[in-house]
Amino acid sequence: MTSTSVPVAVASWREWAPGLRTLTLAAEPFDFTPGQFVNLALDVEGERVSRSYSLSSAPGAPLETFVVEVAGGALTPGLFALAEGDSLWLDPRPQGHFTLERVPEAEVLWLIATGTGLGPYVSMLRAGEALERFAKVVVVHGVREASHLAYRDELAALDLSWIGLVSREDPPAGALGGRITAALQSGALEEAAGVALDERAHALLCGNPGMIRDLRALLEERGLRRNRPRKPGHFTSEKYW
Repeated sequence: MTSTSVPVAVASWREWAPGLRTLTLAAEPFDFTPGQFVNLALDVEGERVSRSYSLSSAPGAPLETFVVEVAGGALTPGLFALAEGDSLWLDPRPQGHFTLERVPEAEVLWLIATGTGLGPYVSMLRAGEALERFAKVVVVHGVREASHLAYRDELAALDLSWIGLVSREDPPAGALGGRITAALQSGALEEAAGVALDERAHALLCGNPGMIRDLRALLEERGLRRNRPRKPGHFTSEKYW
């Protein structure tokens, strides 16, 4: 980490499922744009180990991030061992361009994620801009197990369409089974949303690189284009590893 890093304390943990939590930090507030990330670090065996984590809180709210424990990982085993009040390092300089500022005008906003890739969308929705700017918002969250459908109640209470997909067990009521790509190919995803994923929409893709690669290919088959700074398109992606 750089000299800009500051010590912060764990304010609280919320466990959604074993190895899947929301971390809230006791940190001085700073400006960021929903969709951006920060670096967190721990000193491990004399070496400072850092990783990037997207913020799921709205600007001005207690700092929050949605994290999964990686078995054998360099940072998350130590991170998950921290108790309330324990310290870690935060670089409070937000980074990244996976924000609504880069999204061109559209009627429908699709927020498509796997796993903890949902985090940036939670920040965007809590900040309010997504719901104010687009006529319709669709949140798609793909997970392996139903217990991993974090933030479901909060998101389902908003004026949007929430679609959960569970790939490794039977889905709970209100969710679909299988993978996001298969649901798009079969038409089940758009049927559940009540709206098409077409040229009138813009899709944000965040999470597993395999999902992003396959979904980008499917969208391109529909004639949709990747969004670029100088050439606006129909979808924007952010890989998580």
